[in-house]
Amino acid sequence: MISSRAKDVKPFLAMDVMARAGELEKAGHNVIHLEIGEPDFETPMPVQEAAIAAIKSGKTHYTHALGLMELREEICRHYFDEYKVSISPDQVLITSGTSPSMLLMMLAIIESGDEIIISNPHYACYPNFVNITGGVTKLITTSPEDGFQFRPEEIKKNLTPATRGIMINSPSNPTGIVMNEKTLELIASFDRQYILSDEIYHGLVYEGKARSILEFTKNAFVINGFSKLYSMTGWRLGYLIFPRKFSKVMQSIHQNFMISANCFVQYAGIAALKHCSGHILKMKDVYNERRIFMIKRLREIGFKISVEPTGAFYVFADARGFCKDSLKEAFNILENVKVGVTPGIDFGSGGEGFIRFSYANSIENIRVALDRVEVYMKERGFC
Repeated sequence: MISSRAKDVKPFLAMDVMARAGELEKAGHNVIHLEIGEPDFETPMPVQEAAIAAIKSGKTHYTHALGLMELREEICRHYFDEYKVSISPDQVLITSGTSPSMLLMMLAIIESGDEIIISNPHYACYPNFVNITGGVTKLITTSPEDGFQFRPEEIKKNLTPATRGIMINSPSNPTGIVMNEKTLELIASFDRQYILSDEIYHGLVYEGKARSILEFTKNAFVINGFSKLYSMTGWRLGYLIFPRKFSKVMQSIHQNFMISANCFVQYAGIAALKHCSGHILKMKDVYNERRIFMIKRLREIGFKISVEPTGAFYVFADARGFCKDSLKEAFNILENVKVGVTPGIDFGSGGEGFIRFSYANSIENIRVALDRVEVYMKERGFC
């Protein structure tokens, strides 16, 4: 018998779209992918070289459960250089991607029935991590007119004795919105709860700068990693920063469930932090060019964008004027004009009527894809 918790894990619809796109490609169709949040750049050469050198020198064994000390020290240095916050290596856990960080964080803080506040819309997988560990997801709907940022007064109204944490994500998936300093500061003031900050898109900001929650409170967990900023999705390398009192328990649960992250990939992470700032600047310039083009083109086609995204590599376009079922519309677009997009409903009920477009693809492909979407819209009288 399959457990009820396993049955309650909802599908990741972006992956369903991608799977169908793969079937169409196998049948000979030219599909342009704007549905997946995966950088189209190659992993920088210093990272590749560091991994190869590590393998050749025999660095293929278990590491400390928290991760290589040198990598944890580099992460501490990075957070000090970027945000002027001081953390110690015993507050850092290295994991095989950020998903294990999320799972272990929830295991460490949630008792059965504890509530985690999450925005609606939100990254599709957040509720699954809460629910599978015995917690309760409490959704707060946000508004496109606010750039989908939390209103702190709405959080305050929803706090209860059962509230264990407040989940934030800036820059955001799916919206690409960067939370402003005042909002972060007010959320951090709710210090009876842990602030759980997903900072995986930090560094991919095109106007201003993302702020870390650690600048405003120590009562926080931070999830980050190498997949997005360093084009290392397949390397599976992430990390969790936590209050020092969790050091022993994080070490213990990681030892038991995962032992340690991949050894030679951790050496690649060190190289990423030390030697890839130039690569990042070049990638950001290209992403920004795509961002500007996509926003302009989507508006020309007939989508509404109330607040322009300034981070990550997504545009969460408002299609409510013609779209009532975003899942159906996403598959219609895929089947009819061979463009993969992600339905807004994947990110919660607050995303219904929206479609997420990723600009992690070449500007040439984006141009062709949006031309195809315009044809689709005109054929159906949407624009």
